[in-house]
Amino acid sequence: MGTAAGGAGSGPRYVQIADDLVQQIRAGVLKAGDMVPSESELVDRYGVSGGTIRKAMVEVRASGLVETRHGKGSIVKNRPPVRHRSSDRFRRSLRQGGQAAYLAESAQSGATAKVSVLYIGPMDAPEDAAERLGVPAGTQVLARRRLYFRNGTPVETASSYLPWDVVKEIPELFAENPGGGGIYARLEDHGHEFAEFVENLQARPASKSEASELALSPGAPVVHLIREARTTAGRVVEVCDTLMAADQFVFEYRIPAGD
Repeated sequence: MGTAAGGAGSGPRYVQIADDLVQQIRAGVLKAGDMVPSESELVDRYGVSGGTIRKAMVEVRASGLVETRHGKGSIVKNRPPVRHRSSDRFRRSLRQGGQAAYLAESAQSGATAKVSVLYIGPMDAPEDAAERLGVPAGTQVLARRRLYFRNGTPVETASSYLPWDVVKEIPELFAENPGGGGIYARLEDHGHEFAEFVENLQARPASKSEASELALSPGAPVVHLIREARTTAGRVVEVCDTLMAADQFVFEYRIPAGD
């Protein structure tokens, strides 16, 4: 009989087995692209029933480290390393230096970044975005929907909604590449100076369609982030609705301690 889940800690046997498999993946014993041993192989290796192995695999899939392919079994994902998402990412100096936040962060961590534009054009404002923008639901806005990749793996989707009266005079916002510094730089170029960015985050399981888009296992954890870009005039000129693979991000915020 093969190696048991030694050192995995106490708890139900299926949890010990799951911990052992996860440790093998993190240690590189099972590498990206490798198939996880079949149920029958794991039954022989650990000396347990098929039911116990199936419970263990539920736990392994929940880790986000493997994906199940119909008729093929479970395969170790080629997931990129975690990157920081900092409260410094929207500094004006970065925009003025011609860097969009996502590309700047990726470059700093040595990753290869790619942004795929899925849609740019008019759209009826979704209810939540409309409320944040201060317009009636269904009001026409400019929508910009993107899918972000890191080292070839999708890690984030983002949909921006901008008021039509603001964007209609800024043709760059209708282009796939709005230019150096991204859409925030173009907005500031046209007099919309930013005062603050307000973000709300919620962790939850991914829906089936969300999991598919981000190459996650069904029910894998994601972070749903909604950001409001507020100007010095007190107006919200963009609402960004973002969904991120939770295992790919660490959030770092600087919180002033003074008055």
